[in-house]
Amino acid sequence: MKKILIVDDNTAVLEALSLLLEIHGYHPVVCETPTEALHIVRYQRIALVLQDMNFSADTTSGEEGRALFYQLREINPHLPVVLITAWTELSTAVELVKAGAADYIGKPWDDQKLLTTIENLVALGEAASENATFKRQAQERSQAHAGADLAGLVFASAAMQRVVDMALQVAHADVPVLITGANGSGKEGIAEIVHRNSVLKAQPFIKVNAGALPSDLIEAELFGAEAGAFTGAKTTRIGRFEAADGGTLFLDEIGNLSLDGQMKLLRVLQSGEFERVGSTQTRKVSVRVISATNADLRSDIQQGRFREDLYYRLNVIELAVPPLCQRQDDIPALIAHFLPGRELSPHAEQALRYHSWPGNVRELENACKRIAVLKPQGELQADDFALQSAEQAQMQKHEPSKQDIEHSMRLHQGVVAKVARDFGLSRQALYRRMQKFGIEY
Repeated sequence: MKKILIVDDNTAVLEALSLLLEIHGYHPVVCETPTEALHIVRYQRIALVLQDMNFSADTTSGEEGRALFYQLREINPHLPVVLITAWTELSTAVELVKAGAADYIGKPWDDQKLLTTIENLVALGEAASENATFKRQAQERSQAHAGADLAGLVFASAAMQRVVDMALQVAHADVPVLITGANGSGKEGIAEIVHRNSVLKAQPFIKVNAGALPSDLIEAELFGAEAGAFTGAKTTRIGRFEAADGGTLFLDEIGNLSLDGQMKLLRVLQSGEFERVGSTQTRKVSVRVISATNADLRSDIQQGRFREDLYYRLNVIELAVPPLCQRQDDIPALIAHFLPGRELSPHAEQALRYHSWPGNVRELENACKRIAVLKPQGELQADDFALQSAEQAQMQKHEPSKQDIEHSMRLHQGVVAKVARDFGLSRQALYRRMQKFGIEY
């Protein structure tokens, strides 16, 4: 219950305003003198002040009210102050409004107008307080990360803050790092933070997406190939490990690596040695490996698709990047980054926070790019982001297969609510499909 301080030397005014505020859900705090008012504001959490302009008998100049207002501003410059004034003090009230008073109400006041004023000012005060808290936290993060290179990563949520803090901590350790999280959640950005804040930051940072390459080409991409090693290999090819020698190699979608490729990768991690495809000459490199995956590697191990010894070699330190739907405070910050200078309507912000963002940051970025072309100016509305309802999304999605559901179950460690959200289904609808396919839950 918000506390409203009422300062007036007239007992009848205090009683009338207290009753009005109590009826409408506020907690009135009353006093008759400026001295009491200043003490209350110093030691209580007051949301708004209603103050008279005169507190001594036969005084009409408004000087006492003016002095109180400026003293309140010194204690808390963000505290909304509404002046309750007679017409004879109007000029002084106008002066104080220019100096920062929230509003002035003439005596006798209109109850509804006064309540509307209080409601609006309290809401604005809460927003200002949240904004001040956000700025303070941002400043604290900035101080904590002084000298750190965050690779341009944009975030404001506590969840992402924890990931970044841990990335900075492990950056200085010469150990492999496994970054887990959904596609588009920002795994590559975290990998760059680890590299840029390590002792290897001046050395190469080589990226390879194992998920974007055919399985028969992944090994040649990683380890290189001699001319004639396979069809189309007309010249000797340097692999990514050789290119990253002395620096960092980022292996994205590591779960897509073949079992033979996994064995060779394990050997490189253990000894630094490998052979190019089609060669018997052993080569040696010194490379820090950061890997990433959106798959459930533990489940893949049980299914025989991923080597357990490689998993534990890669996963000395795990950094789990949460999906955007679990980092709602990042959404306004990312929009401000993608669409600088654009205002976001309150309804739009609420809609964006409740959207499931199956494509994560990448989906939001694409939406912002579309808006930049189709609506380059004006306040941003929810419709501008073309958010789909759950029903619309389900109509456009293909019916999930047994393999789709099993993969999502592994990814989300059996959490049915998350699996259902992946397919735009209710939990009951997902249960029916699981029963149909004979999937245990």
